[in-house]
Amino acid sequence: METTHTMTSATPQTQDTAHRDELTRLLFDGSYDETHADIKEALLDPVFDAREGLSLGEAGRLAYDRSRFLHGKLERPAEIVGNPRRLFALAEWPSLLDVSTFSLLMVHYNLCFGTVLDHGGDQPAIKDLYDELDGLRSFGPYMATELGYGNNVAALRTEAVYDRDDESFVLNTPDALAQKFMSYSGFEDIPKIAVVMARLVADGKDHGVFPFLVRISDEHGLRPGVHAAPCPEKPVQGLDNGVTWFDHVRVPRHNLLGTMGGFDEDGTFRPAPGGQRKRFLRAMSRIQPGRLCVSSSAVGAGRASAYIALRYAAQRLTNAPGRPDTPIIEYRSHQAAVFPALAKTYAMTFLLNHAKRRFLESPENIPAGLNNLINITKALSTWEMTEVIAVCRERCGAQGIFSANRIADYGSLLQGLVTAEGDNQVLLATTAAQMLAGRDTGEAVPAPVPEGRDLLDGALHTELLHHREDTLRRTARTAMAEGPDDQTYFDAWNGNVNTALDMARTHGVRTALEAFQEAAADAGTDEVRTALTDLAALYALGEIQRHAGWYLAQGALTAEQVRQLPARTDELCARVLPHVGMLIDGFRLTPELLRAPIAADDYVSAFQQLAGAAPAGTERS
Repeated sequence: METTHTMTSATPQTQDTAHRDELTRLLFDGSYDETHADIKEALLDPVFDAREGLSLGEAGRLAYDRSRFLHGKLERPAEIVGNPRRLFALAEWPSLLDVSTFSLLMVHYNLCFGTVLDHGGDQPAIKDLYDELDGLRSFGPYMATELGYGNNVAALRTEAVYDRDDESFVLNTPDALAQKFMSYSGFEDIPKIAVVMARLVADGKDHGVFPFLVRISDEHGLRPGVHAAPCPEKPVQGLDNGVTWFDHVRVPRHNLLGTMGGFDEDGTFRPAPGGQRKRFLRAMSRIQPGRLCVSSSAVGAGRASAYIALRYAAQRLTNAPGRPDTPIIEYRSHQAAVFPALAKTYAMTFLLNHAKRRFLESPENIPAGLNNLINITKALSTWEMTEVIAVCRERCGAQGIFSANRIADYGSLLQGLVTAEGDNQVLLATTAAQMLAGRDTGEAVPAPVPEGRDLLDGALHTELLHHREDTLRRTARTAMAEGPDDQTYFDAWNGNVNTALDMARTHGVRTALEAFQEAAADAGTDEVRTALTDLAALYALGEIQRHAGWYLAQGALTAEQVRQLPARTDELCARVLPHVGMLIDGFRLTPELLRAPIAADDYVSAFQQLAGAAPAGTERS
């Protein structure tokens, strides 16, 4: 039987925990011990061990059990929602072991219970419902999206018509297009209290979309007037997504979650000032922290994928020309795939940390610039981690296909995250339009003079990205303004939307790179600083090579610099190689946590044991 190498023998790495701790400080923004460690520790419980042979329905019910377990191990939801760092950490870790548990927790904690807390959680009339949700005696679905309107929640048509006679709302689904889509209603015997977004109609007037707290089911099944049908099965995620509709369901008046309006003594509804759109945006207050939760889960899955793939690469041996038993991590072709993936994972971590810090400065009042940053972070991080996970799965060969090795399941997770809390393409287009509509920032950002500049110069990287971003913005604005007189706004926008999308993405890349460079400069040890500086340059060269022809045409790079890009990328990979073990140790992941055989210290024995091919404890020769 072949002999494998561990990461220690395959790639020289320091055993000094100071380097690991310094990377952990930077990666987790100084909050690992107080915010993340106990959540990770809870995931070591056997309840999170892999279960082979479960149907998707059985896997979904297991996710409910696992959610109850974590709820019992941590502080109450009200405390977690009130501490956004803690909420983001709860989004980051459970999906590493169970995608469905992550989805349940985020919908319950952030979307449903967070909406209750933001809009009426202190009302005595709903204390019983509040306590059920806080104690997880009932799970909290969030019913906004409708079958015919997708994420265009402002256009939804579920109605809550106020009845003055008995001071209640009549919740009704007018037709199939208005059925609530994808919320958790399939397991009818699990008690659930949902936040339902519905169009409030009082005295014949439509006041726009408001949140209502509605009991959907109890241990006996769906409540009268509530109907549900399960959605088709999804890969990996066995949750009870359903299509839900209401047939004249009576909802007490006090179940209207109430910071967007209220009732006079005579029963007249008075909406809060500001118009329907302003009230709608207030009602959707959990979307922005939700997007940061989505990004947290995506980046966590990207880090786990890189960790698993790189540990496996250090052990998986090949017969190289003249060198038997060569770990695949030593091949430049392998490095050219997985090291940029590691660099992207670090870049998105630092971008996300930057967005979280900005959010924590103003969680109650999000200005336009922060809103754009959160939206771009969500879109860019989920797209980039989709690519990272695909590369890591592929570079693990057949082992990457098995759910036990996690990476394939992370791919399914990311397929959902790119559309969760706003489809990426739509979200980025909306953000790009808002950026174009902003005030002109002054003179154009010039192209850097490339002659004599080193391709590994971090300042050159940010100058190139800034020039590209600014040029794309000005190109789109000019084209939209100088179209024919009879051009509609839609025609102007539609003709330039792809340029605008490229502009917004480039802005996100530049922001990520600058955050990466700042983290490298802040490193407290020389080895960590050197490793991060090289990794940041690797991330930047990948982005520059992506548009090398454009930079050449702009005169921002010379032809010789463009020709050098592949060789300089290889050079960076060789420089990163000795630091790989240290770089992934900073993630604070362990084989014991992930339970992925190919991440184990001895992947062959771990895989044999899982497959029943050898007794536990069998020594390898």
